Amino acid sequence: MKKPLFEGTATALVTPFTKTGVDFKALDAILDYQLQNGVNAVVVLGTTGEPATMSEEEKEAVVRLALQKLKGKIPVVVGAGANDTKKTIINVQEAERMGADGVLAVTPYYNKCTQTGLLKHYAAIANSTTLPVIVYNVPSRTGVNVLPETFSRLADIDNVVGIKEASGNMAQICKVASLIKDKATLYSGDDGITVPVMSVGGKGVISVASNVVPKLVSEMTRASLLKDFETAMEKQLLLTPLVEALFKEVNPIPVKKACELLGLCSARVRLPLTHASKKTANALKNELAKLIDF
Repeated sequence: MKKPLFEGTATALVTPFTKTGVDFKALDAILDYQLQNGVNAVVVLGTTGEPATMSEEEKEAVVRLALQKLKGKIPVVVGAGANDTKKTIINVQEAERMGADGVLAVTPYYNKCTQTGLLKHYAAIANSTTLPVIVYNVPSRTGVNVLPETFSRLADIDNVVGIKEASGNMAQICKVASLIKDKATLYSGDDGITVPVMSVGGKGVISVASNVVPKLVSEMTRASLLKDFETAMEKQLLLTPLVEALFKEVNPIPVKKACELLGLCSARVRLPLTHASKKTANALKNELAKLIDF
């Protein structure tokens, strides 16, 4: 049985921006907020972190700060995916050089590929590093779906340790769980179905919502790991209206606004993303007020 890279809650961290670059003071405070509220890992430079609009220098500096703050305390997982296998390998090897605890690699987007292409892509990535690799399946963004049978084959590779399943298809997720068993770890990639995924064998979530309510999300996953699904589902249902508000517009637009409402960082995003609408901002404010005093 492979050891999970983490169990419980990993926050898919936002990257706070100023007008001219990354807001490292805010990032430092955000990392403290996550650690103090019980998360089990962080993912930097995932989709929520907006790496597509960041320079290589900015990305390296974000990883460096996260590792300085958290190394040895909780795992730091680095988003390293690209639609070019060669570029992904470069990113993965750089993450390893810097001391990351693992990497998250999204499926190739735009040029897409077949299931055979996915097998070869991830095998090449895994063979290029000693780091644990988590496959990120998010077909709504990439146009590519990792089929359960494909991931089951990938899970036979020693350092392919898990999958972030964000297909939103519970039937598919159940099949993944039934095929991989102890070969790899299943993580929810959707805040709205974390407890259902964990009830069929998932070990946690890579979460957007935990940027703003890390304590609640951590309590929910902790209860699920203890198989206290009555408590876990209560927290899932409590979280549901906020999750709905967080995805009223394309991620990370709403979560950045939520972070601003909590005083964590600016809501600034980079084009082609735009600021949250007043309707979204009001929904976020209303739902956060039910869960947090701010």
